[in-house]
Amino acid sequence: MGGPARGASGDSSVLIPPVKVYRKNGAARLPRYASSGAAGADVAACIEGDVVVAPGKRAKIPTGLALEIPAGWEAQVRPRSGLAWKEGLTVINAPGTIDSDYRGELEILLVNLGSENCIIRNGERIAQLVFAPAPQLAFTETGEIAASGRGEGGFGSTGSV
Repeated sequence: MGGPARGASGDSSVLIPPVKVYRKNGAARLPRYASSGAAGADVAACIEGDVVVAPGKRAKIPTGLALEIPAGWEAQVRPRSGLAWKEGLTVINAPGTIDSDYRGELEILLVNLGSENCIIRNGERIAQLVFAPAPQLAFTETGEIAASGRGEGGFGSTGSV
């Protein structure tokens, strides 16, 4: 792994730290971006045999990888749109968060929302990782909070169009 990269625009003030990747299983595929403009890096299943996920059922799929995410960052686990559209296979808690201090194996929690069995094969791209800054902010108790134009409106209060 190299040193910090520059922001996508080449802005030298934005340094992107590298993510160290450890193969817990020598057959594991490293995360990789499928195109030059991809926001998410694809991760693949690292399994001994096929895993069948029946409609409405969940599966925890190992990747054979452990990550060392820099402090102040998180990895968001997101579904792959093709699997979601074609097969109804998605990430259960999308986006799932991998904290910077987690050092265990990256396992992807999938659910089959389709009507047919989904078969996961070794080496198949099953999810994507999007990295984002995740600072820990301070909490200050107060007697009141400032008013806003939206106020307490939530759950559809801004309209549907």
